[in-house]
This record gives sequence, structure tokens and C-alpha cells, in this order.
Amino acid sequence: MTKAIITFLSFYIVGLSLYGQTPHFERSILRSKLADPWSIVYGADDHLWITESKTYRVLRIDPETKDMKVVLDLSMAREFPRYDTLDLDDKPWPQGGLMGMVLHPKFTEGSPYVYLAYIYKHLSGNDFMSKLSRFRYDEHTNLLRDEEVIDQEIPGSNDHNGGRLEWTQQNGKYFLFYALGDMGAGQYSNVGRENHAQDLNRKEGKILRYSLDFATNSPLHGSPVYSFGHRNPQGLSWAKSANFSYLYSCEHGPMSDDEINLIEQGKNYGHPLIVGYADGNYNGLAAAVSDDKKIQGEWNTMLPLIEDEAATATLWGTEYRDPLYSFMPTGNDSLRVKMEKIRSGENQDWQSIAPSSLIYYNHRGIPAWQNSLLVTSLKQGAVYRITLTADGRGVQGDPERLFAADVRYRDICLSPDGRRIYLITDRSAVTSGPTEENPDHADLRGCLIEYRLKPM
Repeated sequence: MTKAIITFLSFYIVGLSLYGQTPHFERSILRSKLADPWSIVYGADDHLWITESKTYRVLRIDPETKDMKVVLDLSMAREFPRYDTLDLDDKPWPQGGLMGMVLHPKFTEGSPYVYLAYIYKHLSGNDFMSKLSRFRYDEHTNLLRDEEVIDQEIPGSNDHNGGRLEWTQQNGKYFLFYALGDMGAGQYSNVGRENHAQDLNRKEGKILRYSLDFATNSPLHGSPVYSFGHRNPQGLSWAKSANFSYLYSCEHGPMSDDEINLIEQGKNYGHPLIVGYADGNYNGLAAAVSDDKKIQGEWNTMLPLIEDEAATATLWGTEYRDPLYSFMPTGNDSLRVKMEKIRSGENQDWQSIAPSSLIYYNHRGIPAWQNSLLVTSLKQGAVYRITLTADGRGVQGDPERLFAADVRYRDICLSPDGRRIYLITDRSAVTSGPTEENPDHADLRGCLIEYRLKPM
């Protein structure tokens, strides 16, 4: 066999490995016993930045040495007691706490700013207030300082706070996006709370947009509302390729139909009148149900009855957007049986992955994964890879299930070359209800996990 043929075959085999076979990873636990890490970012300083939702700490970790520094402790900025001192029958804890984080896109080029979303005030009952702030990183002291508040009038709740942040550049200007849930209105202990996801005069159930120079942009009715009709969006990722530049989100469905959405300015994503696709599987039902007999109505909830999803979508016309993908849509008969049992006080499980974050993958590290979304799951213990169409406005094939384990994956980030994937996991194993905890039935609790691509 000639040298030229051997060389050709070598490149051919490598090509098959890169493009045709499943990549293999080596797993390492970089840190453990973290206090419910909520957001992770791979910074331009080659460090991992993590928020802890319940301690209100920001951590900065070197992924090579595993050295960790606490660069901010916001616990004193929280105007309610620590979680472990609460009587949960008396005072609720917000879903989340210290939540989303992004670094300024020019972090190492003269703008060493970190943006954080956190719940800071308990009003009464299940009502809280949230804040979006900017902090300056002092590399000499290795601390975040000099808080500048962008918005401190963001509603909060013990449920469905959303909380994910993302940035992008549009027309030469940087914008910050905030995914805000519907406050759990209409379910559990918020069953009697009115849902405002369709009200453009309210912030809840929206994707909000702010300019990074703090001047609030006003795309809709003089408010930061960018899109509406959201239930509990916990993932945001801006995707840029040669063909498109889009903002994607993932969001929890009520009993099924978790969504992947392409977010566009001024568009309506359906909640609480359309769940998942406008396919009619929730017709005659509501987007939640309760066994609370004090609430009048067919399904014991303040949420409106969904009469006809398809007719509603037609009525809304071009304003409405179906999800790009809906996980595990469940038939009407099955949903009705589950809801009837819940009304009778029976515990019920339902089909859901509970998507907690997502990130766009378009790196050279794994060519076969290019133009994909990686979606973390709280309920199924996996990361789902969803392949997008070339124009970014559709999905190809079925999701691929990756990194399966008995964990609750909370967030994900990537090394710049895409060859290392970092995941953080909840310390608690269950948070439905919405704050019930069950730490005895999950592995790798409160961990920072690295999946490093093995050489081919």
C-alpha cells in the first residue's frame, strides 16, 4: 500500500470518526456540595462563573486547577431570612433566589461587568420582588462590587420566576434579555392568582429586553416587554451562524408539552390559552389544575378554560408563534384523566422533561453537532440535542439524549472550542410543589461536572 493511500485512508477514518460516530467524553466532577448552583458561564477570562440560588453567592472557578473563589455574597441584600431558618408553613421561599448571570461581551476588553438577576424582597404571601443589577469585577481583589440597579420593579413569586439572562448585539448596540415566568399563577398555592402572561401592561410571563447602557428599550407600549405569552421560561440562548441570528428559549409546560421557542419581538407564545402546539390536545381543559375546592370553576383554577387552541391561533394570526418543538405532547383523554385524579387529591406524574436551560452549539469541536441546541432537563436527567434546520426556523429529526444520569441538570455552558461541556446540578432532587425537597433520590447533587471530548 502506497504512502498516499495510507494518508488518504487515515484522513478518511478521522473524518468518519468526527462526522459519523457518536463522540465520546470523559467525565470529571470539578466541584461538589455546591448550594443549588443555578447559572454557569464560561467567561472570557477562562474561568467558570456560577451563581448559587440559595446562598446568594457568586463563585469563580478555574476549570484546570479547580480553585474556587467566592467573588460576591449577596445574602445581606436579601430582605428575607435564609432558607434554612424558615418555617416553610409560614414564610415561603422563592423558586430560584439568585438566578441568572451573564458577563459583559467585552468583559476582558475594558468592560469587566457581571449582570445578575435575584429576588431581594418578600412582600406578602407568595409575592416577592426581583432585581436586575450590574456589578463591576475588580481583578485585584477578585471581588464583584459597585452594584448598579437596572430594574428593581420585577415581580417575583414562590413559583415560576424564570430568571435566565442572555445578551446580544443589535444594530451596533448591546441588549440584555430577561426571561420572566408567570409567577405560577393558577396552580398550587397560587391557584387563585390571576395570570397576566397575555397582559402587555404587566411584566410577568414575558421576555424582557434592556439596553446595556441602562436606558430601557421600549419595543411594546413603553415597557421592556419583548415577547409575551410565556409560562416559565428558564433557558435563553442567542444563536449566531452564517445563515441566521436568533434568540431561542425553553419553557416548562403545565403537564406536558415543554417548549423550544424561537423568540421574536412582539410575538405571542400562547400561554395560558395554547399549550405546546396549537393542536387541540388541551381543548376543554386549563393550563393547570388544583385540588383546592375553594376555587370555583371546572378545574379549580383561575386560569381560563382553553376552548379551541387552533381557533385561538387563527384569531391571533401572524402575532402567534407555535414552538419549534414540543416535548411529549399528551392526548386530551390522558390529560383529562390525570387532571380528574389531581382534583380528587391523588398524586399524579406526567410526561415532561422540565427544561431548565439551553445553549446553541455551532463549534468545530464536534462537527456533527453543529447547528444544534443542547437542552438540559431537570426531570429526565439528560441533555437533549436538537438539530436545527439550516435557516434556524425548524427542527430536524428527533432529539438525541445525552449524558443520562440520575440528576437534575440546571444549566450548561461550553468551552470556546466546544470540546468541553460544563453542567451544574441541583442539590435538591425535587422542587415541585413548588418548593418540596427530596435530597435522597438523586446522584451528583450540587455538582459542577465537566464532559471533555476524548481524542479520536
